[in-house]
Amino acid sequence: MKAASRVCLGWALWAAMTASAQAMGPFQVYEQALRNDPEFLGAIEERNAGQENRLIGRAGLLPKLSYSYNKGRNHSKATYLNDQGNRHEDRNYNSYGSTFLLQQPLIDYEAYANYRKGVAQTLFANETFRSKSQELLVRVLTHYTQALFAQDQIDNARAKKKAYEQQSRQNEHMFRQGEGTRTDILEAESRYELATAEEIQAQDEQDAALRELGALIGQPTVDIDQLIPLAPGFNPFALEPGNFSTWHEIALANNPVLASQREALDVARYEVERNRAGHLPKLNAYASVRKMESESGNTYNQRYDTNTIGIEISLPLYSGGGVSASVRQARSNLSQVEYELEGKTRETLIELRRQFNACQSGVSKLRAYQKALTSAEALVVSTRQSILGGERVNLDALNAEQQLYSTRRDLAQTRYDYLLAWTKLHFYAGTLREQDLAKVDEAFVPRAGAQPIHP
Repeated sequence: MKAASRVCLGWALWAAMTASAQAMGPFQVYEQALRNDPEFLGAIEERNAGQENRLIGRAGLLPKLSYSYNKGRNHSKATYLNDQGNRHEDRNYNSYGSTFLLQQPLIDYEAYANYRKGVAQTLFANETFRSKSQELLVRVLTHYTQALFAQDQIDNARAKKKAYEQQSRQNEHMFRQGEGTRTDILEAESRYELATAEEIQAQDEQDAALRELGALIGQPTVDIDQLIPLAPGFNPFALEPGNFSTWHEIALANNPVLASQREALDVARYEVERNRAGHLPKLNAYASVRKMESESGNTYNQRYDTNTIGIEISLPLYSGGGVSASVRQARSNLSQVEYELEGKTRETLIELRRQFNACQSGVSKLRAYQKALTSAEALVVSTRQSILGGERVNLDALNAEQQLYSTRRDLAQTRYDYLLAWTKLHFYAGTLREQDLAKVDEAFVPRAGAQPIHP
């Protein structure tokens, strides 16, 4: 029997260690989101489509080769006029034409502006994709920490319920002994019901966060036991660089949203030039090889083989005012994009400062809440002892318990807020990479018995 017990214990430990090793932290969720998140997969296709703009624009500067062929059956009536009267001749004949045409733009400012616009559109697509790639990192960590914080809230509420339930039983016992009051019992029951409501709310919030995570990795939902929790002894990261002015410069140079807006500005600028080219001449070189037989009444029963090389110039004179209107419209759009870039820059720098401050103050808040938690735990113990000595009353115990659980909640919230602030600081600076999420991932320690998330 002892041998069998040892075997069972060994299997249980092995299963727990295996499940713990396969449980997923934020980085593992991110790896699965790369393959399953619809928003990110759509961003990939958006980038791929944007890559073609450069080639589309370049095509306007390259030679164009075309071929046309026609063949038909003609029924016509020719009339000859002379002094003896008109003479008619019916003609039934076949005709055909075959043409190879090669064209090369020599001077075409519209085609050049369209090419430059295509290059800017390609760069815009690349920066937009870089932004959405970094946004995925933030979304993963946001929903992940929301689910864990909700679990902390659930555990906190259940601990409060247990404490209030014990307090209520104690108050009822004291009431029956004639040492307590009905008010003490009602106070404990009221706190118990409030803790129940908090537990229900936290469960709803956790369900929403887990479903968001499931949507990221292509599953209906995720079980909370599959997520690796934050280590109890989590320590804040070193903030490098430590001054905001450097982060300010980094964000202006690297933020993908601002970079994409600058490319959008180039797109609008070259759209103005493309429309302005409607007033300018175009010069093309061309070469053609043409074969014709009876193509018209003038070439009836005649065949022509013609090779041509030359240039052609076209100069627009008047188009009803459409070109001028298009230029004015494009310039207004350009001004709009300039204002949008200015607004995005201000918004980004404000958020950058907010996250920088949150990182700096988060370190102090964590220390303060950790000390407050130690004091709150000691306060609960001393209050219970004081009640036994007749120095404190039931309400003092309930308040001490409430302060303890509120401090635990605030400490948990501050830890998750710090991780998000550190991540978002790098996001707004435009430097958030997979290595940063991997660093955050190291702050999470697997719990025993966690279940794996299967891809």
